Amino acid sequence: MKPAIILSTYPDRESITKIADRLVRDRLAACVNISRVESIYSWQGKIENAPEFLALFKTTQANKDRLREQIEKTHPYQVPEVIEIAAPSINEPYLKWLAESTL
Repeated sequence: MKPAIILSTYPDRESITKIADRLVRDRLAACVNISRVESIYSWQGKIENAPEFLALFKTTQANKDRLREQIEKTHPYQVPEVIEIAAPSINEPYLKWLAESTL
């Protein structure tokens, strides 16, 4: 079993909390870490500076496509950020828990 980490940002705590709760309950993600961040980015010809919430969705390679699909389907942004982060090394007890916590 191999791990997968999907990263995305959300505009507010309510939107990420709602989707994170659903994805963990549906066992597509074992865990979602949520942190408040400040993002500076270009959007529609302007430089934006906005608070966002960074989410790290932890799952398995077997579930990552379904997880990505649900993130994209439910995301409030017009162009959501959905990035897979490689996890070439992970401790065995955590990997076992990750696999047991997902489908």
